[in-house]
Amino acid sequence: MHVTSLPMRWKSGDNYCYILTDESSNKSWIIDPAFPNDIEEYLLKKNKSDIVSIVNTHHHNDHSGGNKYLSTTIFKNIPIIAGHDSPGVSYTPSDNEIIQLGDNIEVTAIHTPCHTQDSICYYAVDKKTKQKCVFTGDTLFISGCGRFFEGNGEQMDKSLGKLMSLPSNTIVYPGHEYTESNVKFSLSVLGQKNEALNNLKNFCIKNEITTGKFTIGDEKLFNPFVRLDDPEVLKATGLTDPIEIMDKLRIMKNNF
Repeated sequence: MHVTSLPMRWKSGDNYCYILTDESSNKSWIIDPAFPNDIEEYLLKKNKSDIVSIVNTHHHNDHSGGNKYLSTTIFKNIPIIAGHDSPGVSYTPSDNEIIQLGDNIEVTAIHTPCHTQDSICYYAVDKKTKQKCVFTGDTLFISGCGRFFEGNGEQMDKSLGKLMSLPSNTIVYPGHEYTESNVKFSLSVLGQKNEALNNLKNFCIKNEITTGKFTIGDEKLFNPFVRLDDPEVLKATGLTDPIEIMDKLRIMKNNF
């Protein structure tokens, strides 16, 4: 299994497109290719794999905006796998449905409603190498989560809970590079004594790109949105109910 990260709108929107490739068969998915102008040269000149599906994590234009162009020009007549609201969608997988990619990769569709009601995360496992990764769109960011545009704290808590139940060594590939700003907020909530968070801060100082460098296990250590029982989170929010804490954290982040 190989993942290629393709930044889009870099420093104006900090989006990521990903190509997930089964190296044995050379078949790939292209995930959230929202801005074709930023990735077309790579796709035409550098990509050597056979892209068999366009995949969206949710319907927002900064994730699905390239569907029409790509499916009618570069990748004619390939399916679009996404939630029901994405443009041109041809197949919406059910929650926990497993889709085969090439010879060795099994991808589980995990429904994660909140940011949008059609949000889907894709958990990929290479049966041969045992590599694991998850494409989280705008549900889970490094040390953060997405805004609750179409849902509430209860939904986000359940959705993040699904992701936190994945194996700890699962590599996280989010939809945006928001880590630096997320770290600043996380420090304001978790404090300066969180060693994992301080390590993440130092990593951000030295590296512009953090996607593919951290895991579900790391998130459990430095993401306040999955540490709702952390004493520092309880102190920062002044609340004890997990759902109320989730809603409060999101409001705090929105205003940070």
